[in-house]
Amino acid sequence: MHRLSGLKPRPAKRERARLSTTSPPSTSDPLLNDRRFTADYGRLEPVSPLIRRIVAPNPGPFTFFGTGTYVVGHGKVAVIDPGPDLPEHVAALLAGLAGETVSHILITHTHLDHSPAAAALQAATGAPTHGLGPHGRYGETGESGADLAFTPDHRLGDGDAIEGPGWRLEAVHTPGHASNHLCFALPEEQALFSGDHVMGWSTTVVAPPDGDMAAYMRSLAKLQQRGDEIFWPTHGGPIRDPKRHIEALIAHRLARRRAVLAALSTEPAMPAALVGAVYPGLDPRLTGAAAQSLLAHLIELGEMGQAREANGAWHRVD
Repeated sequence: MHRLSGLKPRPAKRERARLSTTSPPSTSDPLLNDRRFTADYGRLEPVSPLIRRIVAPNPGPFTFFGTGTYVVGHGKVAVIDPGPDLPEHVAALLAGLAGETVSHILITHTHLDHSPAAAALQAATGAPTHGLGPHGRYGETGESGADLAFTPDHRLGDGDAIEGPGWRLEAVHTPGHASNHLCFALPEEQALFSGDHVMGWSTTVVAPPDGDMAAYMRSLAKLQQRGDEIFWPTHGGPIRDPKRHIEALIAHRLARRRAVLAALSTEPAMPAALVGAVYPGLDPRLTGAAAQSLLAHLIELGEMGQAREANGAWHRVD
């Protein structure tokens, strides 16, 4: 790591965060579709006494307005989720941190909208990277894709912590969306950086083989037992009532599981053939992701003994 005062990053052009197309809701529950979020691209903005955020200009149906990169602390700081490989985003982040020292680069998980910019940020600052490990199972087809190039300099396990002046970040392993997904707790503000595990603007894509619905549900239950007062997701705005929000997410997933089971018959069917019944009125852009989440539910039902697979087709077990 080294101080940024000698660097002269070119500030990115600022514009108001906006979506080029309307991002469709993943559920009708208004609690899980909070779209009240605005930000300026290219600007590192304070959101709490210890936290600043800058949003990458990568809006889309899975990223909302874009990836939110968080900075924790002042003077000597940690950066959480540097974001996608967008030079203008890294330049804007470095400009916002001029005169400060980046001591740690933290990664919640290795999807292409979260970790690739770590390389450019590390090249500019010398700061080491921290994460659970490299990407898990290959072959993932859901959402933005996997960053197979990233391996952290330092591996963090559940409960491990890093510290800086006036702040401490504790790793919370939350597999489900990705097997190497970590949330980071900031005890000084009773806050949790929830990555993609819990978001306010949308439910989370769980795409096998690396995504695991049973693990995702266990991780939700794990967070429900914590005492965090606010979640800061990587996409969208904060979640100010985490326990109520997690309860709604669990209820949503259980309802979806029932819908998948109801769509199954004793005759085998491919997951894609069930999407219309389980996700009526689905935006076509989300069909692939919906099929992946549906498959995750089928695998979960298989583990519960309520469904069975043969040659890629699934049927109900009565």
